[in-house]
Amino acid sequence: MTVPTYPAVESTAPPSASTAARAQLLHGGSVEQYRQAIADGVDRVARRVATVDRPVTGITPAELAPLVDRVDLDRPLGDAGAALDELDNVYLRDAVWFHHPRYLAHLNCPVAIPALLGEAVLTAVNSSLDTWDQSSGATLIERRLIDWTAERIGLGPRADGIFTSGGSQSNLQALLLAREEACVDAVGPAARAELLPRLRVLTSAAGHFSVQKSAKLLGLAPDAVIAVATDTRRRISAAAVREEIERCREAGLVVMAVVGTAGTTDFGSIDPLTELAAICAAAGVWLHVDAAYGCGLLVSPTRRHLLDGIERADSVTVDFHKSFFQPVSSSALLVRDQRVLRHATYHADYLNPARMVQQRIPNQVDKSLQTTRRFDALKLWLTLRVMGPDALGALFDDVVDRAADAWQLVSEDPRFEVVTRSELSTVVFRYLPTGPGRELADAANLHAREALAASGLAVVAGTRVDGRHFLKFTLLNPATTVDDVGYVLDLIATHAGRYVHDHVDADADLTCPVG
Repeated sequence: MTVPTYPAVESTAPPSASTAARAQLLHGGSVEQYRQAIADGVDRVARRVATVDRPVTGITPAELAPLVDRVDLDRPLGDAGAALDELDNVYLRDAVWFHHPRYLAHLNCPVAIPALLGEAVLTAVNSSLDTWDQSSGATLIERRLIDWTAERIGLGPRADGIFTSGGSQSNLQALLLAREEACVDAVGPAARAELLPRLRVLTSAAGHFSVQKSAKLLGLAPDAVIAVATDTRRRISAAAVREEIERCREAGLVVMAVVGTAGTTDFGSIDPLTELAAICAAAGVWLHVDAAYGCGLLVSPTRRHLLDGIERADSVTVDFHKSFFQPVSSSALLVRDQRVLRHATYHADYLNPARMVQQRIPNQVDKSLQTTRRFDALKLWLTLRVMGPDALGALFDDVVDRAADAWQLVSEDPRFEVVTRSELSTVVFRYLPTGPGRELADAANLHAREALAASGLAVVAGTRVDGRHFLKFTLLNPATTVDDVGYVLDLIATHAGRYVHDHVDADADLTCPVG
């Protein structure tokens, strides 16, 4: 058949808005613009990183909000440079810099440069990791990293998993799988409806709040999560777990999962995983290990033994964006038996029809709670290919060593009391007034944390232990030194001591007779 041709018609109309907008999309004709814009952005960040002298500026929400609110999003600037100037004012100037050695608050790490390279590549290509026809090689890279991680854990030849947005999502999916496995024999809606209210989850009293949140999202009973007491090292009591499983059985309840933690957020404690595995195996209970924090031990040259027993778990959460020095987000859920991932599988004719399974087409959406999903695995891939796992493990060992030094420093300082020594890289402590004002300890520590953040000189976290307010160092920066820790302790003592002094004096003035 002959295809007819038509003469081109020259348009005299001015370029449309969409034509101008098209120039802002990445394509073969805009690569120079892309290259320049990215280079300008990188240069802005690099200049900030090079000149940062404190982890925060101390700006308050009330001070920053008006600057953001004044931005008219309906009136574009039309120029990337102008947009970066504005961004510097509303974001970069007051950003929280986790690479600074006196950022000691949360589980945020400085990031590996190869991972930043991966971030730049994955955002430009914009692969979506749900189906093969949207990702091809990216699918295989993610699968290889899942296999590598499962091998590091020791889950065995039938292991599998999926990258997730973070530890909370990984824990949610793990408990979804555990719930569905517990309901396998509940055939029919009536049997399932009868069983669901009786399901229980045992976790450490020091475990992550996402366990409770996951139970709520999964439609379990309000009292489904049972917080099990911890020992003096803030680890879950294995004996108490055994007793609780038996108590639940006698009460007609079904323990669908035990959640062990390899690195609690506050105390960095690692539950007795080997004992928990034996208890769960004997009781036929799913064992999930939340190793979001402690997963860095998988590559530690000296401390891998602290995770002994993790290889017997049914599922494991890992957060590479904590102790593998990856940018957010980079997390994964691993399972011992790949068949359980079927509980997350749904087929859509337009996306992943069932026939693709027979055709052996690897669609990652078959394992995931998400559909559209970033190629976050690339960051870890490039980090391993450039640095290798031993280098990452050595970095994590450095921060654990530094935390041990910090604990020693605090424990020997009469101005403070310190809680149990962490197996990882946290230190929980508080300023403890002596003499008059001892009852002001809670308020003094709260004040010290707020005053420290307002100064911008350092950032520390806070928590509660046995109903009292404590402060917390979380070390994830190998550049942090003992001198940095000592400097921050002096600042805390100064702020807290001044608070106590002022309030004791004020009380004295109120009770002093007027003559």
